[in-house]
Amino acid sequence: MKSPIPALLLVASLTLGACETSLPVVQKTQLQVRESQTRLYDVSDMKLVMKAVMNTLQDDSFIVQQANVDLGLLTAQKELDVENPTESFFARAFTDRPEYKKNSITEASANISEFGKQIRVRINFRYKLLNNRGAVMRVNQIDDDRYYQDFFSKVDKSLYFGKQKIQ
Repeated sequence: MKSPIPALLLVASLTLGACETSLPVVQKTQLQVRESQTRLYDVSDMKLVMKAVMNTLQDDSFIVQQANVDLGLLTAQKELDVENPTESFFARAFTDRPEYKKNSITEASANISEFGKQIRVRINFRYKLLNNRGAVMRVNQIDDDRYYQDFFSKVDKSLYFGKQKIQ
């Protein structure tokens, strides 16, 4: 009869080897954050670029709150209902003062300025999660490079349409 110890050692090593190790989260420097949030456009018409940014935000269901061409300031926000019926049901069923996720708000703030013969756009997005009472549960700066790349890709298209005078 063979000893079960080698088999047990194999199972133990596979189990321990499968344990997830967490890598340290590398914080971006302020320069890296700014780089992903900023694009330069080879256009000298600031109003055209501001319109392209505004159209892109509106296409993504944002409501523009402020737009000031002289300052190059543009703010907008998008609100979504994120209530999960199961989560809200159990929260109401088992607690006297239920609390559950209800709304999310994504805020956008853009700074559009002349930069030599180009126009520089810096935009940042912030995600806010609210509970059913309207209290803030969490606020996060959106720092995903792909989020900004996707946004600026849409601005590029909107700017192209604006230059071609296409609606």
